[in-house]
This record gives sequence, structure tokens and C-alpha cells, in this order.
Amino acid sequence: MTRRVIAVAGPTATGKTAIAIAIARRVDGEIVNADSRQVYSGMDIGTAKPSSDELAAVPHHLFGHVRPDEHYSLGVYREQVASAFEDIWGRGKVPILVGGTGQYVWAVLENWSVPEVPPDLALRARLEAEAAADGGFGLFQRLKAADPAAALNIDARNIRRVIRALEVTEITGRPFSELQTKGDPGFEWTTYGITVPREVLDVRIDARVDQMFTDGFETEVRRLRAEGYGRDLPSMSSIGYAQVHQYLDGEITLAEAVSETKRATRRLSRKQAAWFRAGDPRMTWLAPGEIPDV
Repeated sequence: MTRRVIAVAGPTATGKTAIAIAIARRVDGEIVNADSRQVYSGMDIGTAKPSSDELAAVPHHLFGHVRPDEHYSLGVYREQVASAFEDIWGRGKVPILVGGTGQYVWAVLENWSVPEVPPDLALRARLEAEAAADGGFGLFQRLKAADPAAALNIDARNIRRVIRALEVTEITGRPFSELQTKGDPGFEWTTYGITVPREVLDVRIDARVDQMFTDGFETEVRRLRAEGYGRDLPSMSSIGYAQVHQYLDGEITLAEAVSETKRATRRLSRKQAAWFRAGDPRMTWLAPGEIPDV
């Protein structure tokens, strides 16, 4: 049996889940998560995890298996994906990789090497303090000077990734970009993206956020807080969760939390689109709801 992977990737709210399930049914496949927030347990509504009906439609892997206070990294994710793929292939099925985290998708498909450098908490705290003082501008300028190649591939607003690149560079004495290489993943792969006009996608995003709050998103965050998962955790900095924490702490109104969640999600979708650009020869593009002939 030829080892192959089918990926469905792209920004949030483009309809990836429905298309992936349809593909999985056609090829006897199983879905593997490639969303960096849907890995967390208890964070269901705010991360737009597949519904119970969708989860029951075909087998799903790597959804909700990490505690919100547990350290999680690209390296750990890649190990778990490799294990999931082996399990799926071993049963004669096809892995369907689905998600909007471009770093996760391409790291798997292009077999990126991931620097195995444990976090230096003291260094990280110092860099985070610097970022808090100037919004991260100084850190990004430092990264550009130390490792221009890495800076080209990291959004200056993604403070966590900027800090990680500087951290690895400082600990190893080598540019972060030099430690990331690509190779043969050991399987054939096809990647599908979904073309949705920006104005249509923005409307979809706003509707999704409204539905999240209707479905009990505020209650979900209250429960997570009661379980000890406070706003200082990296997982709780996720879009929506951060805004609801602000609301619950009396810093903004509920209406402001909803509005800011919409704005932040629209910004996120633009960042995600940078990982999955129309015309990218690595991808085959579909219209919304289109099921490819696989």
C-alpha cells in the first residue's frame, strides 16, 4: 500500500472540516488535527472544534488530548502526528490532515527538522518583559539583525514565535533558520485549500463568533477558570479566551469582548492566509464546499 496523506488547509471559517469529512468517507480516511489550539481539552467552543456529529462521522485524532496548562510544542506535535499516521496506515486507512496552523501543516508535509532545544524559562521571562514594554518591536528588530532568514518567515506580531527564535539562537549560538531544514517525509501528499473571497470570509467569521457566544462560550471560559486554568497560561492567550478573561475580570464589557474576538479572528485569518497563498504550487484550490475527485 502506498503511504499517502491528504491535507485540507487554510484560514479559519473556510469550511475545511466538512470537506475533510467528505474526503475521508471517499477514501476510507481518518482525520488528524493540524490546529494548534484544538489540541487542548475543554477548549471546545472557542477553538471551533468539530461538533459531536462531525467527530462521530469518521475517526478523529489529536483533538483535545492536551491539558490547557501542559507545555506543547511543534516538536511534540510532530512526534504525535507520526504516531497517528503509522496507526492509520497500519489499519489500511488514509490520514487526512486538517487545520489552519500553517507551521504544523508544512512541518509535517515537508518534514521540517525542529530544534530540540528545551525552553530557558529565565531567558524567556526576560524577553517577554521586553516585549511587554514596547509591544515586541525591539525583539523583532533584534531577530532581523541576528537571523534575517527567520525574520522573513515570522510575523512580527507573533511575539511567541519571535521569542522562541531568539531563545533558540541565544542558547545554541546558531541562527534559528539554520536549525530548520526540510526533507522527504516518507509519504506522498496532496494539499487542498479553499478559496473564499475576503469579504465573504469576514462575514463567516463574524457569524461564527456570534454563534460561539450563543453556544455558551462564556460558560466554557468560566468553567476553565474554576478548574484553575487562568489567563496567564499560553493556551488562554488564544483568541476569544483572552477577551472573555478580560470581560470576566471587569476590564471590558461583554459586547467589547465579542467585537474584539471578531476583529482578532479576522486578523488571524489573514495571517493564516499568508501560509496558504493562492497560486502556491504545493496546493490545489477548491471552491467553498467543493469535494475533489480523490
